[in-house]
Amino acid sequence: MTNFNGTLLEENKVISVQNRGYAYGDALFETIKVSYGKILFWEDHYFRLMASMRIMRMEIPMNFTMEYLEEQIHKTIKANAFENASVRVKLMVHRKEGGLYTPETNDIDFIITATSLSEDFYTLKDEFYEVDLFKDYYVSPSLLSTLKTNNKALNVVGSIFAKENNLNNCLVLNTNKQVIESLNGNVFLVKGNTIKTPPISDGCLKGVMRTQLINMIKELKEYELLEESISPFELQKADEIFITNVITGIQPVSKYRKKTYNAEVSKLLLQKLNIKIRIS
Repeated sequence: MTNFNGTLLEENKVISVQNRGYAYGDALFETIKVSYGKILFWEDHYFRLMASMRIMRMEIPMNFTMEYLEEQIHKTIKANAFENASVRVKLMVHRKEGGLYTPETNDIDFIITATSLSEDFYTLKDEFYEVDLFKDYYVSPSLLSTLKTNNKALNVVGSIFAKENNLNNCLVLNTNKQVIESLNGNVFLVKGNTIKTPPISDGCLKGVMRTQLINMIKELKEYELLEESISPFELQKADEIFITNVITGIQPVSKYRKKTYNAEVSKLLLQKLNIKIRIS
């Protein structure tokens, strides 16, 4: 069952070809993990969505409160009989139909979908995980590049490139040839007692899990967090690289070209992340 503007519909309900998200990429989305009815990091997701809607000049409805959307998420989960499971929820907001590049209205519709996940808590993925650079196309750093829109052509083409080259993922570069993120998450690099992640100004997605880990690392006495640009040259000098998103949690990288990495910091942060979830 899919939730369209608060009404539950069968999943095979067809949207109009005039849908602005489909026709022009005029849409935003949040990918949210819900574990046994508990929405993880909901406040961060909600405020990122509200900020993104303002940047996209979408009209925010008066009833679009944190409580209302939380209620709609739970309604969708219940309709799909996922109350006692871990779930990937996708909340999409798109401008209402009408107009070409210039919309006829800034009013919005929303869609909520839910699919089950196999893992309840975040676990360490210790399988072999190889990455390389994706250099066919680059991200131009701007406020728009930090938003979670449904214009993901680079990510799609990059994922095909990774599959064709037997890679698990690729690292994305901006137009200044700095590493900004992976195809499906933010990137952290460990060297000694320093943990680096690219700044938002470099064009990376303002990830919810990125925010969680930044706050967590700042509380660690043994490590220093730096939000600084990362050059491809630094990758081969790093002790550890890991990728983050709200569905996987923390994914350690095993290999980049000829360099292999450990996962000590990943294990430490993953333990703290699960503890935080349990007590929150």
